[in-house]
Amino acid sequence: MIAVHPFDADTALTRLADGSFEGQVTRRWWVGRGPHGGFIAALVLRALSEMVGDPGRAPRSLTLHYLAPPAEGPLRVEATVERSGRSLTSTSARLLQGDRLVGLALGAFSPPWPGEDHDAAPMPAVPAPEDLPTIGEGNGRPEFLANLDMRWAIGERPMSSAPDALVGGWVRTAQPRLGDPLLMAMLSDAFPPAPFPRLSAPALAPTIDLTIHFRSPLPQDAAPEDFYLGRFISRLSSEGFFEEDGEIWSRDGRLLVQSRQLALLLPAPG
Repeated sequence: MIAVHPFDADTALTRLADGSFEGQVTRRWWVGRGPHGGFIAALVLRALSEMVGDPGRAPRSLTLHYLAPPAEGPLRVEATVERSGRSLTSTSARLLQGDRLVGLALGAFSPPWPGEDHDAAPMPAVPAPEDLPTIGEGNGRPEFLANLDMRWAIGERPMSSAPDALVGGWVRTAQPRLGDPLLMAMLSDAFPPAPFPRLSAPALAPTIDLTIHFRSPLPQDAAPEDFYLGRFISRLSSEGFFEEDGEIWSRDGRLLVQSRQLALLLPAPG
């Protein structure tokens, strides 16, 4: 029997009699006041992919609005195919716990199409992951990071009063797993928020909305144990809100994912 990877076990879904899906929000993916946003994104993407039911139509875009932090326990995903045409399948989802609406999502799926190709997003030059230390346990480290092997390579560490809102490095799951769209959805929110290096004291950064664009065929022709390089930057923080733009590359320099989120920067409770 082939063992189920922990990430797949944690994002597993059960089809309910009414056609919706039920998953579990587990403390293994906790951060701050609720579950890690990337974990929720992966769970929703799994439900939408199940509804589309066509491996030839890959996810191209996923947008989530996080209305309230889900609690630990069952989470229901009401996934719908809104329209399926020749070039695009458009989907939506509602996330509920009981009668409490905690999230909304939109997804787009499509086959590949011929077009003009260009790539002006080179991967940053950083040391190889084997030459960098794993980020270990420490005071205040979110629980979900125990599921990851992360090697800091870009920007200064959080709460170091650095001048730039920039973070990044190499990352993979603690038990290596091939980088498919589900994993990329999770990794798009895996690093500390980009403004954290500018701070001098701990903070919270709940996500308001997150959009993920899948830019290369997944999974790549890579070994399951390989790392992926993420880079995340914020250029503006105003009235408590900041944006964060992210990119994730394969080790051989292919841009796999682009992300953008709006989040709220709050002082950590004393």
